[in-house]
Amino acid sequence: MKRVLIAGGAGFIGSHLCASLCQSNHEVFCLDNLYTGSKENIRELLSSPYFHFIYADVTKPLNFYTKVDHIINLACPASPIHYQRDPVHTLKTNIIGTLQLLEMAKQSSATLLQASTSEVYGDPQVHPQTESYWGNVNPIGPRACYDEGKRCAETLCVDFAKQEGVESQIIRIFNTYGTKMAVDDGRVVSTFIIQALQGKPITVYGEGRQTRSFQHVSDLIAGIRMVLDKNIAGPMNIGNTCEFTVCELAELVIEMIGSHSKIVYEPLPQDDPKMRKPDIQLAESYGWTPKIKLRDGLVDTISYFKTQLLKRGEL
Repeated sequence: MKRVLIAGGAGFIGSHLCASLCQSNHEVFCLDNLYTGSKENIRELLSSPYFHFIYADVTKPLNFYTKVDHIINLACPASPIHYQRDPVHTLKTNIIGTLQLLEMAKQSSATLLQASTSEVYGDPQVHPQTESYWGNVNPIGPRACYDEGKRCAETLCVDFAKQEGVESQIIRIFNTYGTKMAVDDGRVVSTFIIQALQGKPITVYGEGRQTRSFQHVSDLIAGIRMVLDKNIAGPMNIGNTCEFTVCELAELVIEMIGSHSKIVYEPLPQDDPKMRKPDIQLAESYGWTPKIKLRDGLVDTISYFKTQLLKRGEL
């Protein structure tokens, strides 16, 4: 059994990871300020002797003194509507938060796993995106608080390892979907599902030809567990290589739900990536590959959002 601190552990991905590690009898400390996370996501874990919830914000002093083996940094809103709401706090979360967790890792002689993102590649000019690609990011654009914040967090991890001897690992997570996403998450999969369930117009930005590669959260958790177990430094892309246009996703969601929603088109937001697909040869060389096809993964995701809307009286 190992002790693991997960910053952002009550969020969409973090809550799945908490559950997975608790099921393996690891002792999990879930640290979250509930900005985008939710106690509901971890409700079934609160009675577990392996699980501890700590309400805290990584941008503020962390009064946590328990020695741990691993620290996993998932602490940052990942949806544009959330990270753009308070861009300065998003930057603080990525920079000050990462620095504080690295200091904590140093004190515990722990390894820190930094959850980075495909957003570090910006609006890429290389396709698919390999870990060696430096990216094409607008440093003063509306997405920069997240994109550049994550890029800086990666730099902190690498330089802290060189200067302070703290072991760090970096994974770059591509578009992920599944249960426990917030109803107001704002990302494309959740938005399309909710709009289709409610019979509202499906909002597509631009012409809908921009591409994304969608991975089910269970595949991501398996990838994170592999990186932890095999002590892989990275950076490593974790994502599904099956590429879809946004319009193809909208049409699939409408079909699966049997919705009468129509697609409407809005102007493309500034700096929105035109294509996104991971090169996962590095992850595959360690034995990881995504298993869940988009249509199959959408089944439980649609069911989850239907239940959430019914609970809220919005369906």
